[in-house]
Amino acid sequence: MRKPVLITVLLALLLPLLAAPPTAAASAIAPPAASAAITWTPCAENSAVECGTLTLPVDWNIPRGETFELALARRKATDPAARIGSLVVNPGGPGSSGVSAVFEETFGFTSEITSRFDVVGFDPRGVGRSHPILCSVALAGQAPEVIMRSQADFDRWLAYNEQVRRDCRARTGPLFDHVDTGSVVRDLDALRAALGDDKLTYYGLSHGTLLGQQYAERFPHRVRALALDSNVDHSLDTAAFLRGVAWTAQDSFDEFVTWCAKDTACALHGQDVRAFWRNLRARADRGELHMPGRPGTPLPRMTLENEVIGAFYGPYWKELAEVLVAIDTSTATPQLMSAAPARAEETYNNTVQIMCQDFDLPIHDYREYHSHLRTAAKIAPDMRYGPRAMLLTVNCLGQPTIPNPQRRLHVDAPLTLLLVNALHDPATGYPWAVSTARQIGREARLLTYEGWGHHIYGRGECVTSAFDRYLVSLTVPAKGARCAAVPPDQASGLQVGLPGWTARLPGTDPGRGS
Repeated sequence: MRKPVLITVLLALLLPLLAAPPTAAASAIAPPAASAAITWTPCAENSAVECGTLTLPVDWNIPRGETFELALARRKATDPAARIGSLVVNPGGPGSSGVSAVFEETFGFTSEITSRFDVVGFDPRGVGRSHPILCSVALAGQAPEVIMRSQADFDRWLAYNEQVRRDCRARTGPLFDHVDTGSVVRDLDALRAALGDDKLTYYGLSHGTLLGQQYAERFPHRVRALALDSNVDHSLDTAAFLRGVAWTAQDSFDEFVTWCAKDTACALHGQDVRAFWRNLRARADRGELHMPGRPGTPLPRMTLENEVIGAFYGPYWKELAEVLVAIDTSTATPQLMSAAPARAEETYNNTVQIMCQDFDLPIHDYREYHSHLRTAAKIAPDMRYGPRAMLLTVNCLGQPTIPNPQRRLHVDAPLTLLLVNALHDPATGYPWAVSTARQIGREARLLTYEGWGHHIYGRGECVTSAFDRYLVSLTVPAKGARCAAVPPDQASGLQVGLPGWTARLPGTDPGRGS
């Protein structure tokens, strides 16, 4: 596997109780069938994988209206005689490509899984090869400052976001307004049927857990197994969401500081890491920092903080300490931070638009915004407010409609869902997994990984075998089961990279101030 060193990764996130769940009657109604079966052919990018497409409606409320092609990739089971069926996978993001995940074997499934299942990935609507959302690069470069300081700044963001929505909708077409997870749930059920599986076997990571949760809610009797890795809580209002993300960011930073004090492999070992970080952050505020190895490229505070959060996904503590020293001393390092995106006329903007259609994050004016900042800064004195949450919130200001707003889950399924989460996850904090399991109730079983990072499958025999036993034989861990942490230096080999925010969200260009 390739080893990403510092990755900025999007949180999979959530919020308020503004819509009722599907009724039992609605859940029992079969969705319109896909217009054609899947024709599998060897993929041009990887001949060991088969590719196909599935024609689906843009708007499931108009099943005979405009359509799009859902892009698919499949690795067939290596032991056909032992084959159970298909395992559909989703790497989350949102905005991550399930097709690429299958190409690259991102999840690192064991032979127990790959011998028994056809591993099938798809690019969700609006993503990658599935009619991607397109937006103007030039407009992305005109984003206002992310950290607002007045009502005038707030008003500028409202106007800018509306301009972005008009631009992206014009470039993308009607699909732009139908990329919420509720629509993807219907796509997933059509995919299950087209694959010939009576019931769905599914592995979802991060934002992909939301898809699994809502599939179980809508189609409970069409589920065989749902393995949910690093869980999103879709029941939080704006204040609870921002508080939770701030706490999670600070918790991960605290774990980094604790490790650095104990391990001589840390380039900051023996120093006051918190004081070092405060000084570095202050220098970023004054515009004194540059990207390591690129003296002509400023390193604004928001980019710096995003990169630190990204390093906690592994966690890549050793590499993070080395890069922070390189930034401080303006020296080149082979472990560079995320490169700026290549310039073109159009760029993808699916992360923002999917999140803004899944999560209602209302902030009504600058005064309310500033109040959230103050509260988050008290919770996270080192990470301040959880920079990615604030980026997302700012980019969703003024969203006119939210097709899939937050609510508590109502799952009544004849099976047990497996939820797995790290105690110290920088993106989907452990309290979210506990809350989600409680909402699901007796149909949920939470396995706690007593370590760090995001994406738990593959972190040692305990968690990996628990996933495998569940997916293959539907055996769930005991109530309250826990798995010991894998040392961070062993976890660094995991392939846990997801799309990075600094290359995807307006206002976070490494060449811009924040």
